[in-house]
Amino acid sequence: MVTIRDVAREAGVSMSTVSHVINATRFVAPETEQLVRAVIDRLGYTPNGIARALKGNRTRTLGMIVTASSNPFFAHVIHGLETVSSDRGYSLILCNTDDEPDKQLRAFEALHNRRIDGLAVMTSNADPGFLDDVQGRAKDLPLLLLDTDPRPGACAVTDDSVLGGRLAARLLAGRGFRRIACITGPGRHPRSRARLAGFVQELGDAGLRLEPALLREADLTIAGGYAAAADLLDVSDRVPERPEAIFAFNDLMAAGVLRAAAERGLAVPDRLSVLGYDDIELAAYLTPPLSTIRQSAGLLGARAAELLIDHLEDGRALPDLLSLPPDLVLRASVGWPCARLS
Repeated sequence: MVTIRDVAREAGVSMSTVSHVINATRFVAPETEQLVRAVIDRLGYTPNGIARALKGNRTRTLGMIVTASSNPFFAHVIHGLETVSSDRGYSLILCNTDDEPDKQLRAFEALHNRRIDGLAVMTSNADPGFLDDVQGRAKDLPLLLLDTDPRPGACAVTDDSVLGGRLAARLLAGRGFRRIACITGPGRHPRSRARLAGFVQELGDAGLRLEPALLREADLTIAGGYAAAADLLDVSDRVPERPEAIFAFNDLMAAGVLRAAAERGLAVPDRLSVLGYDDIELAAYLTPPLSTIRQSAGLLGARAAELLIDHLEDGRALPDLLSLPPDLVLRASVGWPCARLS
């Protein structure tokens, strides 16, 4: 196997000079650079796929920064992006960051050093400061944002969460529920804000309002949904009367709601209806099967990869925003108000 040492020896230069030619990290005299490239071609030196980059300034590699690939929704997005990338001859390098700014920056630096051709970012908290750093330090790097708001100089691919919120309110209000609770994600989360806005708008169109006492903010996890639901379902001065239905802003939180209801002997949907969001695979296998607003995670990732690769291969302009419409999946967890059943 040919090594960088072999290239340096054949070209009569130092290994650091070869490295600077490969990675474009320092000025190298044109005649020296030409010599090193000729030796690389003659020996067939291919460190981590860099040979193609030397000829066309491309590595055919995409980078992706996510909060945590263990999240089922994120995992399906990643799968869709990776499948399309692979089918079109690109590799995907994935970095988990737990939404920690330092980890995000280190991940970007590592990806940038690998000379990725494009970057996709999907986090629960796409910190503007981090994105400023990315765009400032890699001005020519195509940047695609998933599951967040549009941003100048980047392409955002997301579901139409306002419509998703409207679909949820339309179902619950249309079935006659009046005491409807919401468990949102963190207030800074853009999709959570959009879902809440759509939900409140549709309730208003139905002549209803979301009572402040029935609104809870939680982490987008099963534990977060469980804790918020427990607070809503335990009658107290804050909540003198239990809600008839709970709309949780993702399916993981909705699973936590089902657990909290079961512990309190509240049959779903007879005494409490529960609606989630995303339609992860688990949703259909919960007890009872979860009604949810479906956004196709796999399609989200696939479209993101197609946009990036079409831009790289054919020069197609990246749109500012691609918004995919969600739809309602009605299962057994949403019924009718108790008064209508009696």
